[in-house]
Amino acid sequence: MTDQTKPHGVLALQTVAMPADTNANGDIFGGWVVSHMDMACGIEARRRSHSRAVTVAIDQLIFIKPVRVGDTLSCYVDLTHVGRTSMKFSIEVWTVSLDCEMQDNIIPVKAAQGVFTFVAIDENGKPRPVDR
Repeated sequence: MTDQTKPHGVLALQTVAMPADTNANGDIFGGWVVSHMDMACGIEARRRSHSRAVTVAIDQLIFIKPVRVGDTLSCYVDLTHVGRTSMKFSIEVWTVSLDCEMQDNIIPVKAAQGVFTFVAIDENGKPRPVDR
């Protein structure tokens, strides 16, 4: 795989798109994809900060191709910046179609990408420093 056809970051979340997750066009609802992107970044934010972390911004979000029912959706997360209390993550969503999986012809395709910012919080919900 070349860099343009290879995910960047760590695999933080993987799931299968189901019929209940579709929009009126029969594709997977964009909000469902964004939700999984947010969860994947949240997992990495919690892991990095060793505390609770909350989403404070979606700085960028691009849908590249539709996600179809039966696709395996994989979220790859890369920590790009650590501030005093914040963490910025680049995320890529890659899919593999059910047809490819059944034929042992696994070709991942980038479906979305974004940049999410999280803040580490303490037990009272107040921002806390992220240890560098």
